[in-house]
Amino acid sequence: MSRQHILDVEDVFSTDMEGKYVSLRGWVHRKMSVGGKIFIWLRDPTGVVQCVVDKSAVSKELWVRAQEITRESSIEISGIVRRDARAPGGFEVFVRDLKVYNIAEPFVIKGNEDVDFLLDNRHLWIRSRKLTTIMKVKHTVLEAAREWLIENGWWEVTPPILTASACEGGATLFEVKYFDKKAYLSQSAQLYLEALIFSLGKVWSLTPSFRAEKSRTRRHLAEYWHLELEAAWYDMEDMMKVAEELVSYIVGVVLDKRWRELEFLNRDLSKLEPALKTPYPRITYTEAIERLKKKNFKIEWGDDLGADEERALTEDFETPFFITHFPKKIKAFYMKLDPTNPEVVLGFDMLAPEGYGEIIGGSQREDDYEKLLNRILEEGMNPEDYKWYLDLRRYGSVPHSGFGLGIERLVMWICGLDHIRDAIPFPRFRGRIYP
Repeated sequence: MSRQHILDVEDVFSTDMEGKYVSLRGWVHRKMSVGGKIFIWLRDPTGVVQCVVDKSAVSKELWVRAQEITRESSIEISGIVRRDARAPGGFEVFVRDLKVYNIAEPFVIKGNEDVDFLLDNRHLWIRSRKLTTIMKVKHTVLEAAREWLIENGWWEVTPPILTASACEGGATLFEVKYFDKKAYLSQSAQLYLEALIFSLGKVWSLTPSFRAEKSRTRRHLAEYWHLELEAAWYDMEDMMKVAEELVSYIVGVVLDKRWRELEFLNRDLSKLEPALKTPYPRITYTEAIERLKKKNFKIEWGDDLGADEERALTEDFETPFFITHFPKKIKAFYMKLDPTNPEVVLGFDMLAPEGYGEIIGGSQREDDYEKLLNRILEEGMNPEDYKWYLDLRRYGSVPHSGFGLGIERLVMWICGLDHIRDAIPFPRFRGRIYP
């Protein structure tokens, strides 16, 4: 049977389909035999439907085939759509024909196995309804981000993944051999995006970024998808406005298109709805330190904020919020110093509520050649490695700003996940490169 005659599972769940003869293709999600009937839950990318094989209504050959199939076997089913309140979704397919493409080997993942087992068998576990649902939400997150950026006049560009120097810091670089030279996997597309603003004005890219961080926390990956924006003539406040409008739009689209998926994940939608309203609250780093001290954290001005500190700060907000004006010593060399206080940068982080923490990091970029050169020297880096980047400040430099959004962290918050590893099909972190 050609593809044009095959329906999606979701098409079955309509009163218009009742009594009609349909054909479906997919995989056996579950199977159960009761008396003279075999119940098959058929799964395809659109959902799961109950299919009933009645021994008294089919040929002996079909009954044998139905008995032989196992979970994850690939099959094609044809039959009559019937209404049945006991079936998931209220409809089922009364099977009249069954074609088997492949009988899966006996192997069952229940989902309650230990984490390493599920990660070792990730190529099979991604078929679970949970991970399938998360990937659908993630698709819509990316779709919404792209919609907003295009509608608001941003140009998508394609920066390199192999780089000759660090962007965020040498300690987290993945080194690779590049012919007879050393190269590195990109930590961020930012520096290259900055070069493109002089021709395109407002640019963005979606690329993988790589961080060789030693820690294994619930929100860190060694490889993640990075949505990054840079714009000429934008100051820090301009870019914060872009960030909050983008996130608000994404959340709105997900709530509109994927509320069923979120409910399947047991996500409390009321926790996301406040994010639809902008502007988001803003506090300075100094205010954040004061709040943490009141919460009995042993922290001093100049200390970096970790996961515990960010989690505590999110308790004070129902929406995403910004922390601004960080000490320069804990932020990257390219961030512009605050003219009113050169000990802090014109930088910002956006934190998601409910303990999820940072999802965006951004800043106004240093646009003065001498000041940027001095910052590079202060950090002990070789200016020759950044000659081309410094050149941008010699040929028509302008005020400009940008930020990076971690897609998996955003998905983790929107879906209410316990761990970031479930926000990506094949997670990469310390000790995990298979499969």
